[in-house]
Amino acid sequence: MIVVQFPIAWTMPHIGRNTVPEAWINLHFSVGVLILTLMVVRLVARLTLGVPHLPADIPGWQRIAAQASHLALYVLLAVIPLLGWANASARGFTISLFGLLPLPALVETGNAFGRAVGDVHANLAIVLIVLVGLHVLAALYHQLVRRDHIFRRIWFG
Repeated sequence: MIVVQFPIAWTMPHIGRNTVPEAWINLHFSVGVLILTLMVVRLVARLTLGVPHLPADIPGWQRIAAQASHLALYVLLAVIPLLGWANASARGFTISLFGLLPLPALVETGNAFGRAVGDVHANLAIVLIVLVGLHVLAALYHQLVRRDHIFRRIWFG
């Protein structure tokens, strides 16, 4: 979903003072809500099913990096959509899931906090894409160089 969201974000028009949310913007909102929903489902699964153990021969710094990057991914995947939702709410935009399920505003129209977090939302999204890229590279390193079957852990625990 993140891979889908970024081209949508770069394609949609700049959201300014008089922007009317149309197709690309509404699609961006819907995909953001879907990402937030899937992240919550994944977090619940992780908390109830536990976390698969890393291979024993992973160096300590890689173990710490893996734990820190996973924590950062979970935080960003929650915070970024919520900040975007708050910004859209402050602008008076209606957020819905693909036009089918309208969602409540997180802040009232004109809310100063909601209006201020738009840039934070965009900047954190750049941090997220960099972190996702590093995460993918690390997974490929483990699969192709270390050959420690990390993908088995990812898919099947």
